[in-house]
Amino acid sequence: MVQRTSNAEVMSMDLSPKMPVKAYGGDGGAYYDWSPADLPMLGAASIGAAKLHLAAGGLSLPSYSDSAKVAYVLQGAGVCGLVLPEAAKEKVIPIKEGDALALPFGAVTWWHNAQDSSAELVVLFLGDTSKGHVPGKFTNFQLTGATGIFTGFSTEFVARAWDLDQDSAAKLVSTQPGSGIVKLAPGHKMPEPRAQDREGMVLNCFEAPLDVDIKGGGRVVVLNTANLPLVKEVGLGADLVRIDGHSMCSPGFSCDSAYQVTYIVRGSGRVQVVGIDGTRVLETRAEGGCLFIVPRFFVVSKIADETGMEWFSIITTPNPIFSHLAGRTSVWKAISPEVLESSFNTTPEMEKMFRSKRLDSEIFFAPN
Repeated sequence: MVQRTSNAEVMSMDLSPKMPVKAYGGDGGAYYDWSPADLPMLGAASIGAAKLHLAAGGLSLPSYSDSAKVAYVLQGAGVCGLVLPEAAKEKVIPIKEGDALALPFGAVTWWHNAQDSSAELVVLFLGDTSKGHVPGKFTNFQLTGATGIFTGFSTEFVARAWDLDQDSAAKLVSTQPGSGIVKLAPGHKMPEPRAQDREGMVLNCFEAPLDVDIKGGGRVVVLNTANLPLVKEVGLGADLVRIDGHSMCSPGFSCDSAYQVTYIVRGSGRVQVVGIDGTRVLETRAEGGCLFIVPRFFVVSKIADETGMEWFSIITTPNPIFSHLAGRTSVWKAISPEVLESSFNTTPEMEKMFRSKRLDSEIFFAPN
């Protein structure tokens, strides 16, 4: 039975953006994650968040997770090896900055950055941990290496499972001393990525048609079941939002009981979140690399600094619906004038002036 967080607990939680902490790594790269101890809303929302950094020649060893995830390539290019549940063959997917992938339960993945790469490969993971071992944190199961699953089985069991003699089984399990991430020897050959394996598996958010495009304001690409079908299996929606310098993102909320988990990709800006009884629960500056979560039905708005701001978010429903409280599609434009006058206790003249504003603006507002 899922234990609900009370209103009082949510209102008192620290919602301020946080940076991740290194969990493990070495010469090949590092794995960072956010902890519900530092960001309590992760536990309350049962959301996990982590980042993988791979140096040139780095390999993240094959593993699976206790959570369904969306992966987003923040930087660089490389390869994702993916074996879906019950699949007879792996997909060897070429990936690049801006790519989003939906990773359902049971998917086995490995990630590789080429030896001759001039940049780190950085991948963000956001996902649902409600069925995982620890609410708010991914638990990954390594198939090989010092912490691999088969190091826990007796040699007899491994030998029987793989039809090997016991000496060969013991040697195979123990020859990889690395844990999680390793650096490959120069010249080691890896599978060639196959462009056709991207079909139906990857959406590049820089190349996809824009769902919203406001001149001087901002742009949005939404991931949903229409453009990335595996999103339905993962149970999460996502979007990439880019707003221009000093532009504003309209105050709005998720109207389908979803949490909004936001990672700032680059740039910076001011963020305000308002919760129950009109209480402002967060007022802060968010910078590239930080993560924060907006509780269900709370209203959030952002104003970019001079350089603009870009963020990648997941929403805990595959086809999210938002209501905005300013702009052409605002709920105020739909409410009758008489009700609006009474609600604000204002004059018809003031109501008309209020309604006449933002007739052409939708979601994003460029600076005056």
